[in-house]
Amino acid sequence: MKAQYKIVYEGGTSEIIEKKSRFIATVAPVKTEEEALEFIESLKKKYWNASHNCMAYVIGENQELLRFSDDGEPGGTAGKPILDVILGAKLHNAAIVVTRYFGGTLLGTGGLVRAYSSAAQAGLAASKIITRISGFKLKITTDYNGLGKIQYILGEKKIQILDSEYTDIVVLYALVPSDMLEQIQSDITEGTAGRAKLHVGDECWFGEVDGEIIILEVTVQL
Repeated sequence: MKAQYKIVYEGGTSEIIEKKSRFIATVAPVKTEEEALEFIESLKKKYWNASHNCMAYVIGENQELLRFSDDGEPGGTAGKPILDVILGAKLHNAAIVVTRYFGGTLLGTGGLVRAYSSAAQAGLAASKIITRISGFKLKITTDYNGLGKIQYILGEKKIQILDSEYTDIVVLYALVPSDMLEQIQSDITEGTAGRAKLHVGDECWFGEVDGEIIILEVTVQL
């Protein structure tokens, strides 16, 4: 299982004009091929009078499923360039449809490739892209003497504290990436001479959205 990978958190739409032809790129997050096909079909219905609705999508943690279509454009001038943009951005579980309204001027093979690529890139620029990270909820219980050391360790590793409780003891809650969990536990145990109590909670996927750490999906609830 990949420890982290990039996804579309929120899709977007953008448009470019090339020699009077309109290229409208619409981006969406998709988890399954069924979702991707439904998204593509919805765009074909929305832009039913367009010259072409070309598309590409990538699905899977390891980008196992790759599909694209030129939808009547010359072979290799539309779907593949869109797919290349998705792969170039190292995205997973993403679909892009680029709708073209022909403006009356032929663009040629190279012009079409550039136009569809540029439109797809503009669509991604209008979307919200985040890194999906595999991790665990970690509950840390400490006395006040150990608080500074724990905050330093978490800060050094750029692990954000989600919540905290201050009574006669301190309880901190954090989301720790899977590949850092053992090291963090070891560092805190060593740094507090074993006084801090650690409890590993739910396994989940999380990410940073607009500067805030949020849980995207709980995979194993403990």
